Amino acid sequence: MIDAAITDAGLGDAEDDDFDDAIEAPDALLPDHRYHDREISWLAFNQRVLELAEDPSLPELERANFLAIFASNLDEFFMVRVAGLKRRIVTGLAVPTNVGRSPADVLGDISQEAHALQLRHARAWTELVRPALADAGIEITEWDRLSDSERSALTEYFQLHVFPVLMPLAVDPAHPFPYISGLSLNLAIRIRNARTGRQEFARLKVPPMLPRLVEVPGTGEIARYLPLEDLISNHLGDLFPGMEVLDHHAFRLTRNEDVEIEEDESENLIQALEAELLRRRFGPPIRLEIADDMDDVTLNLLVEELAITDQEVYRLPSPLDLRGLFSLSRVNRPDLRYPPHLPTTAVAFQPTGSSNRADIFAAVRKNDVLVHHPYESFSTSVQAFLEQAARDPHVLAIKQTLYRTSGDSPVVQALIDAAEAGKQVLALVEVKARFDEANNIVWARKLEKAGVHVVYGLVGLKTHCKLTLVIREEEGQLRHYSHVGTGNYNPKTSRIYEDFGLFTSDAQVGKDLTRLFNELSGYAIEKKFKRLLVAPLHLRKGLLRLIDQERAHADAGKPAHIRIKVNSMVDEEIIDALYRASQAGVKVDIWVRGICSIRVDLPGISDNITVRSILGRYLEHSRIFAFDNDGDPQVYIGSADMMHRNLDRRVEALVRVTDEGHITELLSFFDLSQDDGIASWHLGPDGVWERHSVDAEGAPLIDLQDKTMSQIRRRRRSRTAR
Repeated sequence: MIDAAITDAGLGDAEDDDFDDAIEAPDALLPDHRYHDREISWLAFNQRVLELAEDPSLPELERANFLAIFASNLDEFFMVRVAGLKRRIVTGLAVPTNVGRSPADVLGDISQEAHALQLRHARAWTELVRPALADAGIEITEWDRLSDSERSALTEYFQLHVFPVLMPLAVDPAHPFPYISGLSLNLAIRIRNARTGRQEFARLKVPPMLPRLVEVPGTGEIARYLPLEDLISNHLGDLFPGMEVLDHHAFRLTRNEDVEIEEDESENLIQALEAELLRRRFGPPIRLEIADDMDDVTLNLLVEELAITDQEVYRLPSPLDLRGLFSLSRVNRPDLRYPPHLPTTAVAFQPTGSSNRADIFAAVRKNDVLVHHPYESFSTSVQAFLEQAARDPHVLAIKQTLYRTSGDSPVVQALIDAAEAGKQVLALVEVKARFDEANNIVWARKLEKAGVHVVYGLVGLKTHCKLTLVIREEEGQLRHYSHVGTGNYNPKTSRIYEDFGLFTSDAQVGKDLTRLFNELSGYAIEKKFKRLLVAPLHLRKGLLRLIDQERAHADAGKPAHIRIKVNSMVDEEIIDALYRASQAGVKVDIWVRGICSIRVDLPGISDNITVRSILGRYLEHSRIFAFDNDGDPQVYIGSADMMHRNLDRRVEALVRVTDEGHITELLSFFDLSQDDGIASWHLGPDGVWERHSVDAEGAPLIDLQDKTMSQIRRRRRSRTAR
């Protein structure tokens, strides 16, 4: 799979992007064309990523990383979103999109926008980032620019490390056209038989397990790297002895890699999913990227054999697949990266007295604790919470949802340790988390082997909520310790994802989580929760009720304000409710990272709506829902985005934050994002995002993530000083 930490830094928690159902009946009092196309809006999001790569004020290696993120994002977009549109057309389920257009028309729009973006992406590398890296002492070079001694050293490397794993595949009457795996980088090679004079075709896959950028041996101050495909291309004679190599061209194929499981027809979900993962490898082609120097003969052969349309061919300057720039992460040049942010330990979880380890349970008993990752450490909060629970003899049970986690996860190990210590442990593993299916199956089986009770959620729903419940015996009574988060229990991505997590010993939250876990692991059907809003039964209704309450306050002449921070804002019913609130005079501020279908250019309807987007070193991932409620703010955090899948086809949970200090912290964080002095993108007319990164005098605006880091450090220093 695409590395989770990489993919998530772009598209969004590598969250699944199932196709949404047809939109609900429209509100007759609102105009027909009141949404932005969600697919074009996603491409606009990836353009914002690209704009970071184009920004000369950013460190050079960070710019290269954003180019790689852009490429990885676009791959997943094609594998899932474009693949889904094509599937609709092929199967005849041509349900109109959220703006009422046919999938075929939207595919045309996507093709036009994606072609332009990929060319801009390639230019950003060749004209901006590559020269900037070279000026900074990191050169990505070509074979023709190497000295004889450098070529000799790389030839030796080729013979020892590359040549043995290459597998050239001929195409002739005895050798049918080979299977081309998705996202693989390949060379299409034309050769001539020296004896017969006949021209042949061969395909060579660039080995994905080898470093994409090969370091050129040398002792100079400049670090030089040669793309692996360039090294291979200049040694093709070794692969075809006795043949004349006429030409070679790079190409890359993207396939439909979505997974569909008919759960109602499958007695064993794991077996059905494993079979579907095998089929994923052979999904139909949906995009062919070719080097811009490819001749028509080679292109026509590929198009015919792969059944690709002209619209699906992307002719690009070399090198293809700029995900390879991720390999520059190993370059030891901290001066070319963001200054380090070292996460602090949350004030409540700092050790006291002579102990070097905090008592998490004592801290949470004292007060609810709100932790903000990655500014505050995951390892000294969530991980420490689970590890303490695993070894505490008073803990009787641990229940947790796992949507995505990392390899060699301390979170999973803590659950295993708890089970082996004789505690009751329940892990709800979502094996349908897209591109993490195989990984999660491995974890599920490892947990089961250790004695953990593993369940896979509800048929037809993905369990996306981020919940942990610990039951501890204290003075003859049972106390609930709960954690509700906005992000996955993944120690690796917690370093680059911005998320909140609430720790509480509140009995009502504990009861709510107990009921919810019973529903997920058994047959209980809960109709109501006290401090949680849970999808698919209650979350949409609860948010609509809160939005409508703000509208009623505005109608009554009272101040009214709605603040929402999400990854995606797509759901039409929620958007229409926000339009109605805006019409009534409610101030609506939306902070969205990715897709946004709401418009701000509808006179009389969206006049009070502002939309901002912030991208940077961290992936803004938390979800916050805040309603002024006539001076008694109602604030929720949780796992749900405003999309059909989250509200209707997933188990999601939002928890209401009740501590006044936490409410102030969340509202202040949100308000900071809306400040004109903060660098951000502003959504304008026609869905165009305008970047605001400098002030009227050209001075850089404040980076929200740097500002947040400094605020949290000051908070810790203030506590230490006391």
